[in-house]
Amino acid sequence: MSDLTATSTGTGTDTGTGSGGLTTAPHVLDNPALASLTGPHAHFAERRGRVLRYPPDVSPWLALPSEPAADDWADLAALAGPGAEVPLAGYCGDVPDGWEVTFHVEGVQLVDEGMAAAPDAEAVRLGPADVPEMLELVARAKPGPFLPRTVEMGTYLGIRREGNLIAMAGERLHPPGWTEISAVCTDPAFRGEGLATRLLRAVAHGVRERGETPFLHASARNTNAIRLYESLGFRLRRRTAFLAAKAPEHLSDGRAAVPVP
Repeated sequence: MSDLTATSTGTGTDTGTGSGGLTTAPHVLDNPALASLTGPHAHFAERRGRVLRYPPDVSPWLALPSEPAADDWADLAALAGPGAEVPLAGYCGDVPDGWEVTFHVEGVQLVDEGMAAAPDAEAVRLGPADVPEMLELVARAKPGPFLPRTVEMGTYLGIRREGNLIAMAGERLHPPGWTEISAVCTDPAFRGEGLATRLLRAVAHGVRERGETPFLHASARNTNAIRLYESLGFRLRRRTAFLAAKAPEHLSDGRAAVPVP
């Protein structure tokens, strides 16, 4: 859920001034999936040509080049498989002939500018043994994609009551110098107690302890969440989009529909 292109738009976009006036300066968060999969998360990367992705049981995120060419789209189709639905989070351009957009939601990218991050005494570290409960919580709270191995992307913290997991938050994309906070959610029966805010601050504390800066993504429709994030010290860096598109049923150049290292 971020911009996979290098074109920056929206409030708070990082810019520089050149001889021609105001110019847009590339930033690592302009293409955070690519920065993650070629940086701290390189051990996850599945590659075909210039296209990279996380294993399908880790994350739906994939990384197109900032300006994808026809060969990149063909490699993406081969990597995904004929007729597969491919998430294109953050991609704001047109899809080639033969591709069909199946999902489109406007989104935002926000960055931390002074949140009061702090550890939380009730928060516990979650790991692979907790995944069944985490998946059950996600099914109830619906924070967005969370898969069986998403927990491997970074630190996840949770709060339990009477042994039951009722809230969690954790780390997802990891561009150099930055960490995305994701899967912030609370069981509907326990909302209104400030648990998500506490976990957000606790995860951010761990990110800051590493000398990195937290950032996150949200649907532009989720105005309540955006207001909360801004009240905690996040600011809008850019507007983006969450898309998915169906790959062509037939690949014209004979590319195999399998990942190639």
